[in-house]
Amino acid sequence: MPVNRRYHLRKASAKQLVREVVKKFGVATSKLLGGVIEILELEGGGEVILVGGKMVFLRTQGELLPTLNALDRIPLKQVVVDMGAVSHIANGADVMAPGVVSAEEGIVPGSYVAVVDERHGKSLAVGLALVPTAAMKGSKGKVVKNLHYVGDGIWCLQKFK
Repeated sequence: MPVNRRYHLRKASAKQLVREVVKKFGVATSKLLGGVIEILELEGGGEVILVGGKMVFLRTQGELLPTLNALDRIPLKQVVVDMGAVSHIANGADVMAPGVVSAEEGIVPGSYVAVVDERHGKSLAVGLALVPTAAMKGSKGKVVKNLHYVGDGIWCLQKFK
């Protein structure tokens, strides 16, 4: 993913970003946005938001999405998958119901979730829940749309930022 431009965010824009993050994720902004905020504009559209040199958010089509690097700062609900699903999710596949081992209570359709493996608890992807918690463990169907995963363009971009 080639970068068109990199710049520091102005104070007014940074305050607006802080309000958006608090409204959307309900996290303490000092923990999340304490540091210099930079924007990487991507060639294909969208932007990556860096805080203190660490990729924290991805903005595509006006939607703010936490990156895998931000999951230590943003408390997303977790969907745990079995080890057989790991390689598929790491290649960008959506999460299917048969691969789900467990899901945290309170997941609603349209909310962001962290997809983690059952053995190590490592984050594999950030996705959009398609069904509520009760329907996550089923016999068939997609339950989480994979939006950002280990090995995708954004993940690889962190090496060259």
